[in-house]
Amino acid sequence: MSFSRLAPRPFSIGRVASALGFEPRPAISLLRPTVAAPTQSRGFHASSPSANWLTPKSGIAPKTRKGRAAVRTGGSVRGTTIVWGDYGMRLTDHGRRISANQFKNGEETIRRKLRGMNYRLYMRVACNIPVFTKGNESRMGTGKGSMDYWASRVPVSRIIFELKGEIHEKVAREAFRLAAQKMPGTYEFVKKDDPPVMGITKLTPDVVEKLAARKQRFPMQKCLDAFQPPAGSPVITDVKQVKALATN
Repeated sequence: MSFSRLAPRPFSIGRVASALGFEPRPAISLLRPTVAAPTQSRGFHASSPSANWLTPKSGIAPKTRKGRAAVRTGGSVRGTTIVWGDYGMRLTDHGRRISANQFKNGEETIRRKLRGMNYRLYMRVACNIPVFTKGNESRMGTGKGSMDYWASRVPVSRIIFELKGEIHEKVAREAFRLAAQKMPGTYEFVKKDDPPVMGITKLTPDVVEKLAARKQRFPMQKCLDAFQPPAGSPVITDVKQVKALATN
């Protein structure tokens, strides 16, 4: 004979309510609103999330050289004109290495001047050069040193900031003037339609025509006819002789 049937069952309010004819209430957890778990995917955006222009995504490379700003001798004009904005600030004196704190001071100065206005500020450079420093009077052979700050190599005639929005030209000019005082170097105010710059030479239509004329081949026959000496003198048949006569 099994005594399992005779064992007392545990007391339950639901059993008593069902025996008396009452309907059990639904569980409290069923009445609470359910919230879906957050997903990792974000909504649709046409542009990628903005990154910090004062610190690169990649880490610090231990063998990175701080170097110097490149001197463009091949006629490149990249980065010397305004692309997105209406006004800009361009470096004019010479290439230099500018730190992230100096860029930040210039940016904060512009935003403080244009507070409450409808505008958008574009940064055309990025601080991706780590600068390592060592203590004073340190002996040789103690290593490269520790990472001190991020910097950027800015060549001459490079656009630093661009500004776009419902802003008057005088207000933008004053904002860039204040920012230039907080940063090293000499800067100038540029507009959307200003010509590009090759080195320190602005490529206006007149300058472009002169540069294009220099690249033409030397007109040998015309020079031979123009620089022929009088009768009885030796005949010129060499281009070097023509150039020598032209210089004299």
